[in-house]
Amino acid sequence: MKQAKTISIGEQYFDRLREKDCFYIDKTDFIRQWWDAEDVVTLITRPRRFGKTLNMSMLDCFFSTRYQGRGELFKGLSIWQDERFRKLQGTMPCIFLTFAGVKLNTLRGARDGIIDAVEQAYRAHAYLKDSDVLSVEEKSRFDALSRYLANDDPNRKIDDTLVTTSIQQLSAWLHAYYQKPVLILLDEYDTPLQEAWTGGYWQEIVDFIRALFNNTFKTNRHLARALLTGITRVSRESIFSDLNNMKVVTTTSPEYAEAFGFTEEEVFAAMEERGLGGQRDKVKRWYDGFCFGRCRDIYNPWSITQYLDSGVFDTYWADTSSNSLINSLIRRGSAKIKRDMEALLKGESLHVSVDEQVVYDQLAENENALWGLLLAAGYLKVEDRELDENIGEWIYRLTLTNQEVEFMFRRMIRRWFGGQDVPWNDFVQAMISGNLEEMNLYMDRVAQETFSSFDTGSKPSEVSQPERFYHGFVLGLIAGETRRYEIRSNRESGYGRYDVAMIPAAPDLPAIVMEFKVHDPAREATLHDTASAALHQIRNRDYDRDILTRGVDQGRIRHYGFAFAGKKILIESDDKKQDGKADEKDKG
Repeated sequence: MKQAKTISIGEQYFDRLREKDCFYIDKTDFIRQWWDAEDVVTLITRPRRFGKTLNMSMLDCFFSTRYQGRGELFKGLSIWQDERFRKLQGTMPCIFLTFAGVKLNTLRGARDGIIDAVEQAYRAHAYLKDSDVLSVEEKSRFDALSRYLANDDPNRKIDDTLVTTSIQQLSAWLHAYYQKPVLILLDEYDTPLQEAWTGGYWQEIVDFIRALFNNTFKTNRHLARALLTGITRVSRESIFSDLNNMKVVTTTSPEYAEAFGFTEEEVFAAMEERGLGGQRDKVKRWYDGFCFGRCRDIYNPWSITQYLDSGVFDTYWADTSSNSLINSLIRRGSAKIKRDMEALLKGESLHVSVDEQVVYDQLAENENALWGLLLAAGYLKVEDRELDENIGEWIYRLTLTNQEVEFMFRRMIRRWFGGQDVPWNDFVQAMISGNLEEMNLYMDRVAQETFSSFDTGSKPSEVSQPERFYHGFVLGLIAGETRRYEIRSNRESGYGRYDVAMIPAAPDLPAIVMEFKVHDPAREATLHDTASAALHQIRNRDYDRDILTRGVDQGRIRHYGFAFAGKKILIESDDKKQDGKADEKDKG
């Protein structure tokens, strides 16, 4: 067995990766696919950490004149087998920009971040001002524009026209110098737009970016080709209204399906190389599930490389972002969104119409826009789709992508209900030990301190009843117990489906069955009656059956009934020692 190459975690520059001869899965055929497509402006959307930046760096290393004579970077890779492309390497003037660092919470900060990205492009081509190709006036203007872009004076007045035409001007100078039109590569184009929406300065930054893009990609006669990458496809009306020459490739498009992310064949081959072949099923369950075009079984590269390096399963990809936008949209969304999220966490699917164009202005009102955003971000996958001829729209069947994503959402929910001063693990231990009083104290505290943040619009919590989402919250609380318990949700057992069951892995732990009910005043006089009805349902429908078949003794099974009414919550157990405390709490 040949020695496995070193994995360089986080390296996003193609030349450095190849120079150090580190682990690399060959994606250079993307160069051929993109070049042969001959599209003038291409936008490709993929989830974060899917190799977008590395592929953009690869294109830069292949085409840019700065890498002329560096064919050794591609030796042994698929693109180098084609003599036609060997002749292209290092022959094109190239402008490489990234908006990855534009994550400021103010309009001024965002504009300064974009200006800084442009200034770095000027710095990369500073040799132009010493060229005989440029006139004295042009050299003077290049120098003045470079100094203006580099000026970090917080009180300077920003000249929008000067900034938004700066890339077009740089293209003109490069065209004159090399006698060839330029390639423009823009990575993470939508980062400042996502930040602007959450920061409250959306329209102002849109006007600025629209002008920049129009001058750079539409009216720029010095442009040969351009490629933009990002997570979302921002609506044409927002920033691309003037770009009629743009090819858009989303996660549902057939183009470039295997160029971003790892295929199953690539993942399994890398695992075999490292002696991890016996973990295929678990790797598939944790990290598989992404679908691009007609290509299924795509794995996210970030988690796979982390796993190959450590041999440890963890939520690597899910932990690389704060997910602030998605967190805000779900947390403040309607009760229906929360119920839909609960269904997804149970392993169920959603049937929705999805608009892949993200219209940020509609995110708070249009629920389908949220599912489109989650699909683009990689948290949902398309199982199948069907054309609804009555409305003329495709209806997608969506599920959570994989186990890593499921765990991410469970932790997200847990954080909503438990800040740093709320010991959620104490609740789990109280539940396992049967301390009903501590469980109720915890839930009371959570409801009073955080429940109001889930109101939506003008509807109060007691009316919109998002407490149904506590089912998902409890699942989030116990997600960390997977080493001690097999956690099952909404599964058939006996004569129905229980809400949540925890099946112990060790004989010294109790099994737990939970049922959740919303208080119905027409049927139950008190919360105690609702909780009792939940416990009765567990016993009457024989929800223990599934656990008993696992060899767990009946005496080790504990039942909990959860009753909700607005911010009032009551948990009861069929352990008679706890009944008195529950009754007293309900009366109080």
